[in-house]
Amino acid sequence: MTASTSSATPPRATRTREATDRKITQATLDILVSDGIGAMTIEEVSRRSGVAKTTIYRRYRNTDDLLHHLQIEAVHLPEFGHLDTTRAGLQTLLERVAASFNDEIGLKAVGAVLSTSNQAVHGLARQIIDPAQQRFAQFIARGVEAGAFRSDADARFLFDTTLGSMLAAKALTPDAAGDWPERMTALLWPAIARS
Repeated sequence: MTASTSSATPPRATRTREATDRKITQATLDILVSDGIGAMTIEEVSRRSGVAKTTIYRRYRNTDDLLHHLQIEAVHLPEFGHLDTTRAGLQTLLERVAASFNDEIGLKAVGAVLSTSNQAVHGLARQIIDPAQQRFAQFIARGVEAGAFRSDADARFLFDTTLGSMLAAKALTPDAAGDWPERMTALLWPAIARS
């Protein structure tokens, strides 16, 4: 193995640790989503992840420590800088945001972690929500700057409304959630478009 090959491929121990961490993360999120924070125990994480309790305890003192240190892989949102600040651009942005949430952790998980008062769990939600909120705000700011959107468009409120709508659509009408981006665009566009 050459030096360039060994620097490109992480050592086996690193890959194994990363795979174990992913199993622990996924099991923890599954428990939070399906059963709530009250069901979180190291034993349950071990059972669902297939990772030995001793391995988990070597990494974390208890469930609070696990939640505090848990890192969710960042939602892979595409950049929206190329999208036109038009109605079609807004709909494309909403489609991509919804797809990113569904592909990564799911809106149900976001709703579950937002419904608890545990600050570590709220931190998990912020890891997912903040990147989407920032890109949404950048899109709105570009639209305001270009004169396409009203200057008083409140990006934070619009994003919060959008996130709440995604959660509700997925929870209450999962069969109709596919047309959510189009319906949300129809609702938001008159509120932000400069007349």
